Amino acid sequence: MSDSTTSELPHTAAGGPVSYAIFQLARTHRAHAASLLRALNLHPGQELLLMQLFDHDGQTQAELLERSGLDHSTLSKSLRRMQEAGLLTRQPASHDRRLMVVRLTEAGRALQEPIADMWRTLEQLSVGDLTPDQIQAFTTYARAIEQSVRDHSRQEPGD
Repeated sequence: MSDSTTSELPHTAAGGPVSYAIFQLARTHRAHAASLLRALNLHPGQELLLMQLFDHDGQTQAELLERSGLDHSTLSKSLRRMQEAGLLTRQPASHDRRLMVVRLTEAGRALQEPIADMWRTLEQLSVGDLTPDQIQAFTTYARAIEQSVRDHSRQEPGD
């Protein structure tokens, strides 16, 4: 049974129905999150960096790199855009001028509650029709799948 809101599984993806479902879910979720972020004048991913800084302001770029899971060029580009937008500052560390310390500005700090509201809105939209047990099961399965993919990625030669 299918309707206009349900994507049928392409024949080529028949060997990976879970992977295809994850891809479709991630794409749809990210698109909706992007529209909510646009209302805050943010690009997808910037809210995640801000969330790291809300919890631990004054991190080095290396610490943000490790905590965010982004690659170096993506992080640098995002931080540059956010600095140009007046959301944060980057200055050399006093103890080691080679390290750049990232700090929120007042404008960046002012986004904490709007981002928390956006996250709550996205969560309600995402799980509004699920029971608490379904939410817990989904979260457990999603984390297990993520860990499995991470573990496999670490084992691949050439990393």
